[in-house]
Amino acid sequence: MNKIEHLGVAVKSLEASNLLFEKLLGAAHYKIEEVASEGVRTSFFKCGPNKIELLEATSEDSPIAEFIEKKGEGVHHVAFAVGDIVAEMERLKNEGFTLLNEVPKKGADNKLVAFVHPKSANGMLIELCQEIPSPTLPGGEEVS
Repeated sequence: MNKIEHLGVAVKSLEASNLLFEKLLGAAHYKIEEVASEGVRTSFFKCGPNKIELLEATSEDSPIAEFIEKKGEGVHHVAFAVGDIVAEMERLKNEGFTLLNEVPKKGADNKLVAFVHPKSANGMLIELCQEIPSPTLPGGEEVS
């Protein structure tokens, strides 16, 4: 694991929480994105070299809605940046951790993601994140 990539915070209202975190951090969010496969809308803030991801449920049966129902708003997960998510998943399985994903999937903020079950990590949901490389044209120019 390379570094903490971001902290995920479950919120009831993205709009209200964006205002709160703008006041708290003294900066506006830089991106709002929906991840339909997870039933969530996200908003990202930068705080120095770190990021905070606010997570709002888009349906009553999404994992975030269930989390808020059980535990209320607050820290949902810690995400770690990894260089090779498949290798890191294999390493963690070999170390006895339970993964919630068999293969990485597309997440928010241009990342491949996979999760470690909280029961095997002292109650903390761990997210592994690997940057999805940008496609490049011959000569190295990035495609936008």
